Amino acid sequence: QVQLVESGGGLVQAGGSLRLSCAASGRTFSTFTMGWFRQAPGKEREFVATIRWSDDITYYADSVKGRFTISRDNAKNTVYLQMNSLKPEDTAVYYCAADQGGNIRSKPWEYAYWGQGTQVTVSS
Repeated sequence: QVQLVESGGGLVQAGGSLRLSCAASGRTFSTFTMGWFRQAPGKEREFVATIRWSDDITYYADSVKGRFTISRDNAKNTVYLQMNSLKPEDTAVYYCAADQGGNIRSKPWEYAYWGQGTQVTVSS
């Protein structure tokens, strides 16, 4: 049974940094694709970043490119999202997602497993 648990959210001022973690358990994740999404009140769930576990191939949304970095530690079954130069518009609940297979995926419906989310709030 796949379980994803996010942590690291919180309140930061604009321009600050935050590092999110996603601890994955229940399966062997060497062939999985992992992703980060976010959803702000009144908005659709938005793609942030994705990584292919096996070879560290990554892809980012234009809105976060150059500011956010997704990475993984295979030995720890953990995916990270390092967020720098945060803006108020980055405020959202951030979700970790996973799907079996090595494809790079950027749509919410392409992921079968989801964490509960962690709140990130960026103040002006």
